[in-house]
Amino acid sequence: MNGKTFKMAQGEGEQTGGLQINVTSDIGLIPIQNAVISIAYTRTPETEVEKLETDISGQAEEVQLSAPPLSYSLTPESPMPYTEYNVTVEAPGYEPVMISGVEVLPDVTAVQNIRMTPTETANEPEEVLVIPDHTLYGEYPPKIPEEEIKPMDETGEIVLSRVVVPEYVVVHDGVPNDSSAPNYYVRYKDYIKNVASSEIYATWPESSIYANILAILSFTLNRVYTEW
Repeated sequence: MNGKTFKMAQGEGEQTGGLQINVTSDIGLIPIQNAVISIAYTRTPETEVEKLETDISGQAEEVQLSAPPLSYSLTPESPMPYTEYNVTVEAPGYEPVMISGVEVLPDVTAVQNIRMTPTETANEPEEVLVIPDHTLYGEYPPKIPEEEIKPMDETGEIVLSRVVVPEYVVVHDGVPNDSSAPNYYVRYKDYIKNVASSEIYATWPESSIYANILAILSFTLNRVYTEW
């Protein structure tokens, strides 16, 4: 790997994690060939560690990047268990995209999908996306308390006549009674994937990952089924 790497705590060897980047157009999801990808540390963005190029499928070669010790992600209240990277993508005919805070854990491969906007349809010269800290590491407000059994006082059909696995879910970006907060239509599979990615670590035992994803699936389908 080119460039500098973070120093690990004394007595712990340096570890690596994989990063796979896929680049498509946001119009038609067409793979973008020959897109140039620059990878740098988020904390020292001037330090480029890798430069890649996508193939005919819009995929770049998987790279191994410096990551903290595996024990950090398996032990509560440990130092940050992942290394954060900035990923910048440029391609002819498309506006540049920069994603800050891509998380790389040791011994597993992170997949970062990137969509680029054609120059003629772009509203901004460069799109900058910032991935916040993982919920297990960052500091976030506590969950808003709610009744386990929802009120059924409203008229109309509150509970669906059958269990439905939706193609899309509507995500309300705020507390339930905040009508000013925007709603986003997100593919159900993408929603589950994104929640899992932000609530658990891929380095956990497989059974732990299965258990957490089943809980996420159950919770989400309950929301859909009860229309709450």
